[in-house]
Amino acid sequence: MGKSAAAALLQQHGVPVIDTDQLARQVVSPGQPALAQIVHLFGSDMLSGSGELRRDALARRVFPDPVARRQLEELLHPLIRSLWRDQVAELEHLGHSKAVVVIPLLFETGAERELSSTICIACSLATQAQRLSLRGWTEDQVRQRLAAQFTIEKKMASAHFVVWNEAGLDVLWAQLARVIDAA
Repeated sequence: MGKSAAAALLQQHGVPVIDTDQLARQVVSPGQPALAQIVHLFGSDMLSGSGELRRDALARRVFPDPVARRQLEELLHPLIRSLWRDQVAELEHLGHSKAVVVIPLLFETGAERELSSTICIACSLATQAQRLSLRGWTEDQVRQRLAAQFTIEKKMASAHFVVWNEAGLDVLWAQLARVIDAA
């Protein structure tokens, strides 16, 4: 949809951004308890030779299997939520009046209830599929990931603000600036 592009623009304009994708990588780094739990749940083939999580192997394991995906989410989401809450508290302590928490499964996890306002970065399904295919994902992988989340229509209806991301970065920033001013 363009969450990463939106986050980068916000950071460039001085808005603190907490990216939960980065936090997700942190909680599964070598030596972290969550990585050991993933291996326990899904097998040692989830690890590379250097002891790092093979994200591609994990994705192939959990996206086609709703039970496995739920197990993974029940393991990781509370850890990630705790980290972003701590970072939000730290930003508040430092006097920041606004910050953005980028949460890919915001509404699916119920995290929107903890935020003062929500922004849905949206685009057409065709554009989304094209962007995901540029990551090297197959049609099947795109379909599985989209099936694991709310529809864009449901996300848009649930958000306080919607930013339509079909044009260039200048248009994206103009919309984001209006939202930040209004939030």
